[in-house]
Amino acid sequence: MYIVHVFVHVKPEHLEEFKAATVANAQNSVKEPGIARFDVIQQADDPTRFVLIEVYRTPDDSAKHKETAHYNQWRAVCQTMLAEPRTRIVYGNVFPDEHGWG
Repeated sequence: MYIVHVFVHVKPEHLEEFKAATVANAQNSVKEPGIARFDVIQQADDPTRFVLIEVYRTPDDSAKHKETAHYNQWRAVCQTMLAEPRTRIVYGNVFPDEHGWG
């Protein structure tokens, strides 16, 4: 698995608009065959901060996701809603692993 955490800081006046656009993106993203999971979480003590947890079957699936119409629409719509640029960290599975040990 290829796991990406995308950290997003949203301007307070755009919270509801950002959530709506991001949920629509996530609903379409989970339909992609290369996406195993796509979660959107909001920080409890600072509701302007979100993490998108994207779990791809392969690194190539992450690249394919960035070519989809729904991702590009989300990116364009949300660009002005951000308080700062998005950041991301890529992870790999330890448990369960690709051998099915766990």
